[in-house]
Amino acid sequence: MRIIMNTQDLLEGLNTVTRALAVRPPKQILEGVLIAASDGRVLLTCSDGSLTIEYTNAADIQEEGQVVLPGRLLTDLIRKLPGGSVEINVQNQRLAQIRCHKTKSNLSVMSADEFPEFGQLRKGTEIKIPQNKLKEMISHVVFAIATDETRPILTGCLLEVCRNEARMVALDGFRLAMQKTFQPFDLPDGKETVKAIIPGKVMTELSRILPDDEAFCTLKLDNGRMECEFSNIRLSSVLLAGEFIDYRRILPTSFKTQVRADRAAVQDAIDRASLMAREGKNNLIKMSFRPGIMKITSNAEMGDVEEELEADLTGDNVDIAFNARYLIDVIRNNTEDEIHMHLNSSVSPCVVTPQEGDYFLYLILPVRVFQ
Repeated sequence: MRIIMNTQDLLEGLNTVTRALAVRPPKQILEGVLIAASDGRVLLTCSDGSLTIEYTNAADIQEEGQVVLPGRLLTDLIRKLPGGSVEINVQNQRLAQIRCHKTKSNLSVMSADEFPEFGQLRKGTEIKIPQNKLKEMISHVVFAIATDETRPILTGCLLEVCRNEARMVALDGFRLAMQKTFQPFDLPDGKETVKAIIPGKVMTELSRILPDDEAFCTLKLDNGRMECEFSNIRLSSVLLAGEFIDYRRILPTSFKTQVRADRAAVQDAIDRASLMAREGKNNLIKMSFRPGIMKITSNAEMGDVEEELEADLTGDNVDIAFNARYLIDVIRNNTEDEIHMHLNSSVSPCVVTPQEGDYFLYLILPVRVFQ
């Protein structure tokens, strides 16, 4: 195999596909990037066995073929090269020569025959959604995906698609995040809803490589697998098996207290209070809601912080406490000018929604504080 390719195009591809590499791969071959050259294009592929990312771009193919090179080492090497074109020349199955201007390097190669085959899904339910919408949905729920493996199903995000709406739901036992997008979706005859539980790592990497534009990407779901195609990238992954928690049963249906306040002011106050909260034993922030006033406090052995803000209160007074990190995550992922909080008591969940509509919802469990 011998190819000549624009250095920046190759680096872009390597930066994209190597996101699929595992820290401790189950097989040595999965430490590599598969480079396949044919028909004037180069296809780069990396996988950890369950997540696979492919990238294709034009190149000057002097000799067709395929080879596996060390993924991270090749990426670091290409990143250090000067601009222009880079040539990769594999004259035998032992060494690949990499040349750029007067720079020359040799890398050991692995056999492409040992690299696992990841065939494309030929069938399945196809869902088309704008790339920027999908990216936005993921970025606003991914923080609530569980990292604790004791409940494996919560390490994924639920995707639900019906004929006029798609929603993503993530929860970790302490908070819940839900985002919706509204558009027509073509579903198979006889299906009113399509569901999939996407692993958290896949969600994170997908949000990082999705372009922020209105072009459509295609999600394909079938037999426990998912593919996402956009631009010159294809991502495929195994889905999590099992039933996601019935999150609808968790959501309160009525509230005794509603609070409305300037979101930026609340975020700034919570950021300041969290500085003291993290010095304490429980990382707690306490909030008190009274007519016209929201009070935010935090305490530690080193001192305390008290913030007082204007707020519109409807309903009963409430004193409540939250883990500071969970509260900050929710506030930062609310992009509206005002924050709307709905409560029932000091021991009931707090729900944050938009002022109008229901395109997002966040739920935070409070921390019981004994006076």
